[in-house]
Amino acid sequence: MTKKQRAKEIIERLEKEYPLAACSLDYDEAWKLLVSVRLAAQCTDARVNIVVKDLYEKFPSPEALAAADVKAIEAIVKPCGLGPSKARDIHKCMNVIVEKYGGRVPDDFDALLDLPGVGRKSANLIMGDVFGKPAIVTDTHCIRLTNRMGLVDGIKDPKKVEMELWKIIPGEKGSDFCHRLVYHGREVCTARKPYCEKCCLADVCRQNI
Repeated sequence: MTKKQRAKEIIERLEKEYPLAACSLDYDEAWKLLVSVRLAAQCTDARVNIVVKDLYEKFPSPEALAAADVKAIEAIVKPCGLGPSKARDIHKCMNVIVEKYGGRVPDDFDALLDLPGVGRKSANLIMGDVFGKPAIVTDTHCIRLTNRMGLVDGIKDPKKVEMELWKIIPGEKGSDFCHRLVYHGREVCTARKPYCEKCCLADVCRQNI
C-alpha cells in the first residue's frame, strides 16, 4: 500500500467515524478565530473559548482591540498563559487588520503569514475553516498521528510534515482531515498511549503492520 493509498483509506474511515468535522474553537467571525488560535498556543481550546467571551464583551471588534491598551488585553487573556506576548501579538495583528485591510481578515495565505503572531498552522486554519480553501493544519495531533500511521516518516517539524502531506492528501480534504485527526487523537490515538484495540484504522496503520 502506497502512502497515497493509505491516506485515501484513512480519510474515508475517519469521515465515517467522525462525520461532523469542525474546529473546536468557538467563533462567528474570521477575526475572532484569528485571536483564538493565537491564544490557543500552549493552552486548551476549552479554556480559550471561556476567556474570549470576556475579551469580546470588552472589545467587540478589530477596531476596539486595535485601539485598546495592551495591558488591558493582557489582563483578560492571562489565564491562557504567555499573556504579555499573546496580548502584544493580538494588538499588533488587529492594528494591521484595521489599517491595511479595513477590518477584514485577508483570504490570502501569504498575507495571513505576514500578520503579527500568525504562523503556518494559524494561516492554514483560517484558509480552510473561514474561506473554504485547501489547507493542512499541522498541530500536535496531526504530527503525532501521521507519523504513527505511516503517512510521514519520523518528521516532527510542522512545516515539513505539512509539505509531505500536501503530496498525498487532496487539497479539498485537508482541513476536515486535520480536524478529524484532532478528534481521533483525543479519543483513541492519545499522546500517552494509542488504544489500537478500538481504533478504526488499526489494520491500515503502520503501528500494526
